[in-house]
Amino acid sequence: MLVRTAKGTKDIRSLWMEKGVVKAIDQRLLPNQFKIVSIRTVKEMADAISDMTIRGAPSIGAAGAYGMALAWQRKQDLTKASVTLVKTRPTAHDLSYAVNLMLERCDEDLVREADAYADRIVNMCKRIGENGAKLIKNGSRILTHCNAGALATVDFGTALAPIRVAHRDGKDVFVYVDETRPRLQGAKLTAWELLNEGIDHAIISDNAAGHYMKDSVDLVIVGADRIAKNGDFANKIGTYTKAVLAKENWVPFYVAAPISTFDPSTGTGKGIVIEERSEDEVLCVGDFRVAPKGSRALNPCFDVTPAKYVTGFVTEKGILKPNDISSFAKSP
Repeated sequence: MLVRTAKGTKDIRSLWMEKGVVKAIDQRLLPNQFKIVSIRTVKEMADAISDMTIRGAPSIGAAGAYGMALAWQRKQDLTKASVTLVKTRPTAHDLSYAVNLMLERCDEDLVREADAYADRIVNMCKRIGENGAKLIKNGSRILTHCNAGALATVDFGTALAPIRVAHRDGKDVFVYVDETRPRLQGAKLTAWELLNEGIDHAIISDNAAGHYMKDSVDLVIVGADRIAKNGDFANKIGTYTKAVLAKENWVPFYVAAPISTFDPSTGTGKGIVIEERSEDEVLCVGDFRVAPKGSRALNPCFDVTPAKYVTGFVTEKGILKPNDISSFAKSP
């Protein structure tokens, strides 16, 4: 991804391995501070995934692969390491897939295997961008939810990949960026990526999406954390609302994700485990509590959108209809 710094613009991934240490952009600090953290142990990697230093399904998958590489190079128990890593974020399919893949290849050099896995994710995202850009016309107005850009996918993005390609091809595009409560990944991360890329955009409150979808949005593109065999999918909380609004207003609704996000072992959305996060994310803004003392909060991290609301899935293999995906619901 393009990152503008005081020293100029550079192209960087959201995480990589260097001299036996995993380096990652600390996504919690953006957009106010750009910081690279060093991760040396499985526990540190599990903590980075759990506290959302690293987030986004494909990036979490790469983090899981690198976490296994850290255990491998220290000659630690790989099965134990896999359990520690997988339980950090139960909803995203990429994490368990990547960790299990490293387990299967435990006789290989897992540092090299993890690098290869991250490279495959990036290449898949580039193809998602090329396939999805065909949906975007000059002058298109696109709504996104959460962050499904390079930060969430090692590089390039899923939902943002078609937008990047369209922009680089010279198309005039405008992006409505859902703020994405309660952690504001849209306002903090998607807007930061679009600003660095020079793509015209505006941040909107989550509950303004319906207002703009009535007559201003041409299409919706979101990412996914797990896609069931029937096309139901889990994504950041609030996605289901956007899908219903899109159908009501005849706005095409697309899900951009690599095939590694499709879970052949989950038949429908009812089988997807939904992660619950801390109440404080809802009750507080930063360190300041905005809710009355004594009130509690419910904080599901994801919701499940039924396949009937999906116009198509933008993948590295092309654009698939929900009833087409059962034959593709396998890991690459």
